[in-house]
Amino acid sequence: MVAMGGSAAIASNLQNRLQKMVLSWDYLRLLSEMKVSTKKKKKDSGSVLREVPLSFSDVKEYLSVFEPLLFEEVKAQICRGEEEGGSFEWEMIAVIKCEKAHDFHFAQVAVQAHMMEQLSDNDLIIVSKEKIQFQDGSTIPSAYAFASVEGREGKQTLKLRLFLEGEFTGLNEKTLSRSSRLLKMAKALQTANTAWWMMKVSNLSTIIREYTALQSVNHLPFADVILSGQDKIKINDSSDSIIPPKLMGFLLENHNESQIQAIKAGLAHTPMVLIQGPPGTGKTQTILGLLSVALHAVPSQLPSKSGGQRLYVREDFPVEKKFDHWLKASPWLGKAGNPRDMLMPCDGDDGFFPTTNNDFKLEVVSAKRKHRVHVLVCAPSNSALDEIVLRLMNTGLRDENGQAFIPSIVRIGVNPHHSVQSVSMDYLVEQRLSSMDRGIATSGPRAGSAGMERERMRLSIMNEAAIVCSTLSFSGSGVFHRMNRGFDVVIIDEAAQAVEPSTLVPLAHGCKQVFLVGDPLQLPATVLSTVAIQHGYSMSLFKRFQKAGYPVHMLKTQYRMHPQIREFPSEEFYDEALIDGSSVEAQTNRPWHIHRCFGPFSFFDIDGEETQPVGSGSWVNNEEVEFVLVLYRHLIARFPELKGGSDVAVISPYKQQVKLFRQRFRDLLGTEGAHAVDVNTVDGFQGREKDVAIFSCVRANSGKGIGFLSDFRRMNVGLTRARSSMLVVGSASTLMQDKHWGNLVKSAQRRKRIFKVSKPYHNLFTDESFAAMKKIDMEEIDEQKCSAEERAMMSEAPEHRMDDSHEYSDDELVEAVENFGEVKEDEED
Repeated sequence: MVAMGGSAAIASNLQNRLQKMVLSWDYLRLLSEMKVSTKKKKKDSGSVLREVPLSFSDVKEYLSVFEPLLFEEVKAQICRGEEEGGSFEWEMIAVIKCEKAHDFHFAQVAVQAHMMEQLSDNDLIIVSKEKIQFQDGSTIPSAYAFASVEGREGKQTLKLRLFLEGEFTGLNEKTLSRSSRLLKMAKALQTANTAWWMMKVSNLSTIIREYTALQSVNHLPFADVILSGQDKIKINDSSDSIIPPKLMGFLLENHNESQIQAIKAGLAHTPMVLIQGPPGTGKTQTILGLLSVALHAVPSQLPSKSGGQRLYVREDFPVEKKFDHWLKASPWLGKAGNPRDMLMPCDGDDGFFPTTNNDFKLEVVSAKRKHRVHVLVCAPSNSALDEIVLRLMNTGLRDENGQAFIPSIVRIGVNPHHSVQSVSMDYLVEQRLSSMDRGIATSGPRAGSAGMERERMRLSIMNEAAIVCSTLSFSGSGVFHRMNRGFDVVIIDEAAQAVEPSTLVPLAHGCKQVFLVGDPLQLPATVLSTVAIQHGYSMSLFKRFQKAGYPVHMLKTQYRMHPQIREFPSEEFYDEALIDGSSVEAQTNRPWHIHRCFGPFSFFDIDGEETQPVGSGSWVNNEEVEFVLVLYRHLIARFPELKGGSDVAVISPYKQQVKLFRQRFRDLLGTEGAHAVDVNTVDGFQGREKDVAIFSCVRANSGKGIGFLSDFRRMNVGLTRARSSMLVVGSASTLMQDKHWGNLVKSAQRRKRIFKVSKPYHNLFTDESFAAMKKIDMEEIDEQKCSAEERAMMSEAPEHRMDDSHEYSDDELVEAVENFGEVKEDEED
């Protein structure tokens, strides 16, 4: 494997190949190519780019599909900053000297102090003799090229890597073409102590790690399963593991049936286990159960001279019987034994006759002992990872006796949330350093090896931890490559939100089993290249396996949403498979449900007008914003308990609509008051929930379609964020153009949960209007008397399987890429 076993040189060679390709590219040409229409681009690239299939015949085919798509995504990331109006600024630098080594040029440059804080290793920058004026296409610098940050060589000195041997026109290293641009660059850099301009463009760390994992797929665990998408390994029941009885008892008491089945799925040592977690089904709770079992499950048989010896779970004797067995096992003690010998053993078999016929004594791993299993927990983002880490810290796991304990955890990577700071790598290293003799640590012969000491501590902490937590990308960083101990189990949360090369990164550490936990019916991976999306690059490994027929264990009991909110997503997306927890309705009933317009589910049909800001790929709808403000004011006026907390969310797929909402809420409530309403995009609410959620659809037109709003995965996420009230605001006639949104409108009509609104919007919330709603409530109660017959008829309807694929049109692709991600507070302008 690349990451383990002394193959660091292979990883280095792969990184060099990627850097040669990227650093040779012409920045201005990339920007020009990216402005070509998606349709034209796809046609030009058709001879190279291929659709991602569900299975691959061999590694060669796998690489021929994914490598070109990965490079398309690199190009899109490079051009993203300029398309958004320039995320970075030009800075002046001084090139002290430039030397050539191993096909690369390495430049030593002096920079201003603030730039040292802004730049990181593997940052991709553009170095130019003159500033590039993006608004004026005729301004071409006399010399310019890409460079990557190689490291620091002082307080204000950077080392840059450039490739100036020629330009690659394809993915074959033999296609290196002569470039007058790069020749001019090499010549200009020969003059020492010259002034240049530089600008950060992107960071290559994640791409380098994904590329390395991709190129190493043949050396990854169970590569044949990854290629085929099939569960090829035949399981021998005798190799199964067993869960200690008391731990199993705890799991049965605290998990539902589908969660238990998912947890037990790994006992057969299937190399890859897929767990689908629809909204509110306790995905994190299931992961904690998986971790408890991974750390404490024992093999069902142990090796012996005569072959496998089956283990039998012993009977859990009462204390008196244990004492009696202990005396029988120690007859030599008699009545006058040594008092110290009368102490009951606190470990092992407790002194009674063993109930197994094994040659070896079974060692049950205690929470206080060093765990025999090393687990890596990953997620695509810092926020998703920190949610798991926080639950581990607050809830803990269960040992073989079903008792709670906090395992040894380390959270590795950048930007950990303050709530998990105490288990972050940097904090743990500082704690160890502070416990050392400061005189030894900071003076004498060891003073110059402080960096080596920190590195040793990092490796020691990682090797000792039972559970290592990292983002997918950071699991490919150098500290993982230098570990002495690989991982037995890898658990990847939100696996359906990661592109396949990203999922491969943590698998390079020698794991024996992988759990992919996620939901392909929620948000997909964020891919910036419209061309790559068209060819299936955004399809996760989880989704590819599922579509190829790989077994998936689905969590089915939801605990978040009021049943009336759960009803439509379950019908539309999950084949009515979701069921409600026993107390979820009682826990989500609220006083404001007395007025049916306030939930649990309501659809407000409004004739608004969509508009598109100049130069933007996003949309706004002023009428929907104004109605939501009126709706919110009446809701908190009648139920002021909602005013004090942050229990209300306003969600929209479009970034510009989110920004407009935030501005109008600030105008209405003031800066501080506006914080009571959480406003963000669908992407910004993935994995989160609120008591009340108001969804603004934005699109309102006649026959023009609804753009990327038609992505049912975002629809699913947006409609499942609320616990007690899900209030949807949109144009019914416009939404009827789409299959899924049309079904939502029909569902609202069938349930009499649709409200036609027009100006003045306050009329909907008068006492007369509420009285009319109350009358509908009474009629609904009468109709429920004959619902048993209707349910019986519905049960005879043929089953349908949700098609979890979504193909964007060209216009929808551009719109989707423009609106990926959340809107942070500092991005308002």
